[in-house]
Amino acid sequence: MGSVRRLAAPRAVSVRMGEGGRPEAVGDRAVEAVRESWLVEDRWWTDAPLRRRYWEIVTADGRNVVIYRDLEVGGWFAQR
Repeated sequence: MGSVRRLAAPRAVSVRMGEGGRPEAVGDRAVEAVRESWLVEDRWWTDAPLRRRYWEIVTADGRNVVIYRDLEVGGWFAQR
């Protein structure tokens, strides 16, 4: 059997932010709508805490995308 790989592994993306840190564009795709935003805080008791702000967005070309900003180390990532 082959090696195991993660489904929907996050990939780094460039995000242009607007007022309040809201995403306005992901790569060269404009954000048409924000469906939802939520904060995830986990592993706070460890040496590697996790803090991420997630956004479920719809791009101008109709794609539904989930992106997040890593609030611990920085950077934006897309999951789908």
